[in-house]
Amino acid sequence: MTETSATSESTSAPLQGPLRDCTPQGKGCGRLRSGDIAFVDAPDISRREAEMLINAAPAAVVNIARFSTGAVPNYGPHLLLDAGIPLFEAAGAEMRASIRDGKKTSVTASGEIKVGRKEVGSASPVVRADVDATFIEAQRHLVDHMEAYFGNTVEFIHSESPLLIDGVGAPELGDVIADRKVIIASPCPDLRERIESLRNFIREFTPVLIGVGKATNTLAEMGYAPDFIVGDPGDVAEENLRSDARVILPADPDGYAPGLERIQDLGVGAMTFPAATESATDLAVLLSVFHDAEMIVMVEQPVNLDRIFTESDESSPAALLTRLKAGQKLVDSTVIADLYNLTTGRGVAWAWAILGLLVAAATIVLIVGLGGSGPFSTNLADTWNTIVTQLQSLWS
Repeated sequence: MTETSATSESTSAPLQGPLRDCTPQGKGCGRLRSGDIAFVDAPDISRREAEMLINAAPAAVVNIARFSTGAVPNYGPHLLLDAGIPLFEAAGAEMRASIRDGKKTSVTASGEIKVGRKEVGSASPVVRADVDATFIEAQRHLVDHMEAYFGNTVEFIHSESPLLIDGVGAPELGDVIADRKVIIASPCPDLRERIESLRNFIREFTPVLIGVGKATNTLAEMGYAPDFIVGDPGDVAEENLRSDARVILPADPDGYAPGLERIQDLGVGAMTFPAATESATDLAVLLSVFHDAEMIVMVEQPVNLDRIFTESDESSPAALLTRLKAGQKLVDSTVIADLYNLTTGRGVAWAWAILGLLVAAATIVLIVGLGGSGPFSTNLADTWNTIVTQLQSLWS
């Protein structure tokens, strides 16, 4: 089979088969079988994701997004095309409303998509030459981006080495954080759900709560009182600024702190934290580190290599260095939530059942032991002998 046979251009008759919704919201991918049409939401599809699809041998893969956006040089599209699977991309998120998992679906060579007899949209056929060109351009772009990124990292180290090494310039907070667990809540799409998943952890350890910017309002709405607020006060509700939380304003290296006027108008006391980073989350991490937190639980968009590769604003050199400074103390909130999450209630049910039996047995022992006219041990022995005698008479 030639390379071009893997693309939709070699397909004359429409591809047909049951549609399996493999997007994060769908549940059909676990039932994906040979001959099905996979509907995915996988921008810059990875090698691992491609291998899972190849093992299922679908008739075609339709992607809501693009298989290669050009942000990173990903190998997934090449593997799928080499396996002879026709690919269609950029179907658009609006198509989700029209797809039906398990329904008979057809895709023409030009990308028209029908579910049953109804045309629901279209996608662009993926051509190998375009995939190769995008891959080469992404490689070039990645090298340029990483050179600039680490150049900025060196500049940040040069300007902020006193802060990174010894905490010079960090506000003095006393010992309220020392040897305690800290939760840093930053604005992120699933903030409320992630805070909710930490409720047992919060109940057990009463950690220091640091609200970053707008996340402070979410914490307060959920009934939690932040100990510290870090960020622009313009993002924080007035009643939360007037609470017992201590307010820390990010400031430029020259000392200017945006939002200081609002704090002064409200008559609220605040400290400034001058640093060459615009991220209040970075400052919250450094505050926790330099005041000897035992553990720092991050509720945020994760800072990892994938985000650095894709030029995320949250993955600045400061973000990388502050998290390296925190080292082994830093943990993502999802890890803590997983430790507290019971995937099934069966084990708990058995534990309660056993506890109930033990309590019942203890109650019977007390009633029997205290119910006779003799000593406690004599009453138990007499009752046991009576039960044994009755059982022996039944068996005989």
